[in-house]
Amino acid sequence: MAKAYWIAHVDVRDPEGYKDYVATAKPAFEKYGAKFLARGGAYEAMEGRGRGRNVVIEFPSLEAAKNCYNSPEYQAAKAIRQRHAEAEMIIVEGYEG
Repeated sequence: MAKAYWIAHVDVRDPEGYKDYVATAKPAFEKYGAKFLARGGAYEAMEGRGRGRNVVIEFPSLEAAKNCYNSPEYQAAKAIRQRHAEAEMIIVEGYEG
């Protein structure tokens, strides 16, 4: 079974408020086996628009990634995030080739 990834590009408007999102999202990530591969580190935008924070989260499967996003736990966190940041996020299935 292929792994799956959340890829998010985020501009945080309120860093203090965003901390509430991180804390509220943590139980959902733990429940669905999330592993952070990139989390807001240094970056260089090579093409297109860059955002201040870039995140890649690995999940054990596409189903787990979708279930995490749609879970009540993450939806509560998402509501907080949307108050404090603007984001683009996709879920992509990994390649096992």
